[in-house]
Amino acid sequence: MKAEAKQVVLASGNVGKLREIGQALLEFGIELKPQHEFGVGAAVEDGETFVDNALKKARHAAAATGLPALADDSGLAVDALDGRPGVHSARFAGADASDADNVTLLLHQMQGIEQRAAQFVCVLALVRDAEDPNPIIAQGSWSGQIAAQRIGRQGFGYDPVFVDPELAITAAQMSREQKLQRSHRGAALASLREQLRHRTL
Repeated sequence: MKAEAKQVVLASGNVGKLREIGQALLEFGIELKPQHEFGVGAAVEDGETFVDNALKKARHAAAATGLPALADDSGLAVDALDGRPGVHSARFAGADASDADNVTLLLHQMQGIEQRAAQFVCVLALVRDAEDPNPIIAQGSWSGQIAAQRIGRQGFGYDPVFVDPELAITAAQMSREQKLQRSHRGAALASLREQLRHRTL
């Protein structure tokens, strides 16, 4: 008899993240559910690091639902902008900024800059409950370049302007499989999966 799936709350409403992360965790019998299905609002993301914010979001969702919770805090760190937008990537252009708004501001700030190196960073935090003293923390990064304009229609966030140097295409031009193999989230998920093989929820 097939074991019943274990529900884990994803501390995000981002459909792209839900799809990417949920697919990667199927083998562990984890059914990922977005927090809005439980009526959970967004946590205050006032941490100074990706780890701080991921843990804040995971603990917030776990406290509100009584279920294990997984949070992703990820962003883009651009060398020429001293690591910005960093932890503010989702609200780079303002509290209610759309992906398009954020990309527009980034391209504007990068005008005339030749050094265009950047890194996508992802931290995943998984807690069994809100007070979990030993959360699973998984990290990944992806180095690339900022394009001069948007290219591609896949993905989300800054994908249309992030160029993978080896493939010479943007993240928004990649298939889901290509992106998962190369991306910061793919690397963090690989680390999370490895840890889950030795830990139980």
